Amino acid sequence: MSESETRQVVARNRRAYRNFEIFEKLEAGIVLVGPEVKSLRSGKSSIAEAYAGFKGHELFLFDMHVPEYSHTGYTPHEPLRPRKLLLHRRELRKLEESLARRGLTLVPLEIYFVSGRAKVELGLARGRKRHDKRDAVKREEARREARGAEGKR
Repeated sequence: MSESETRQVVARNRRAYRNFEIFEKLEAGIVLVGPEVKSLRSGKSSIAEAYAGFKGHELFLFDMHVPEYSHTGYTPHEPLRPRKLLLHRRELRKLEESLARRGLTLVPLEIYFVSGRAKVELGLARGRKRHDKRDAVKREEARREARGAEGKR
């Protein structure tokens, strides 16, 4: 990413790193209608319950909440509608195979704008069991404490 391409993050899925083990990350474009872009830029959208999946041979983002834009002049958009994700055909085939074969899922990690275009960072992930989540929280706390101890020297 060059200096001119700044990343303006509008939504983060903070729980994804605790609830899932992320193996791979990838970036995809999102197909939006006009008022959705304005609403996203206001920063009120939510991807906490969202997930990505295939419908036919196309990839969609389901359950992403983008509230209706208050100043829209025509028919407002549906807040929870499935939104198509844009990837190269080769990437779609690879994803479809790994989702079917390895029992993984696609979790949205962030939504952001790069050069005026809406993008979503997806994580190819496997869900964690309750005891795995506890271990992840313990490791994170230990890492945070170690970083705090380093700064106090």
